[in-house]
Amino acid sequence: MAATSGAVLNGLGSPFLRGGSRTQTLLAGARGGVNVVGSRKLVIVAASQPKKSWIPAVKGGGNLVDPEWLDGSLPGDFGFDPLGLGKDPAFLKWYREAELIHGRWAMAAVVGIFVGQAWSGIPWFEAGADPGAIAPFSFGSLLGTQLLLMGWVESKRWVDFFNPESQSVEWATPWSRTAENFANATGEQGYPGGKFFDPLGFAGTIKDGVYIPDTDKLERLKLAEIKHARIAMLAMLIFYFEAGQGKTPLGALGV
Repeated sequence: MAATSGAVLNGLGSPFLRGGSRTQTLLAGARGGVNVVGSRKLVIVAASQPKKSWIPAVKGGGNLVDPEWLDGSLPGDFGFDPLGLGKDPAFLKWYREAELIHGRWAMAAVVGIFVGQAWSGIPWFEAGADPGAIAPFSFGSLLGTQLLLMGWVESKRWVDFFNPESQSVEWATPWSRTAENFANATGEQGYPGGKFFDPLGFAGTIKDGVYIPDTDKLERLKLAEIKHARIAMLAMLIFYFEAGQGKTPLGALGV
């Protein structure tokens, strides 16, 4: 685009087309970006990219398509907020974290449902009641343990949401004597990175035992993750409807 604009300006400035001194003055100003002729200014401004919309072929128009409180800074922001849930910045932050966490659980659940049924042949919504299921704990013991552990983890996450990095662990692990592996290496809430949360270095590199985050990689992965998370949540919703009819995902695929 810049090369084309330069060629056009150079062509207009040729001896054949440049005309009088006033035209030459305007063209000189256009090359520099701004030129003052008397009290007037000639400003060359590059057109900005239009914001993507969640409705195909619609570029903008009102808060239904392009809400003013969504500025495109969030990964996967396509202006979808018809109920106006994100008008309050605090609520927007909370809903984004909730979407991210629910999406991660949904992605794990979708994989578990497919693999579990392919391995055992038991529908996912009947696996817990199957006589052959391995259940070393009673239902009451399992429920109590889950409420205790998940309640502790969720309470820590709740506190950390309002006071970031206040809940960092200070205990050792079998493979490390320090707690730095569990610290937030990226500085962004919901994306801790580091040796423990990014051991394969998808969003960073480990050099001399130190994790170094890569901002460009992280941004690409955040967008890819939220897209996959949304698809997984929709898939789980479909699985629930199928289960109500006694069907399974593999059965619906004819497998």
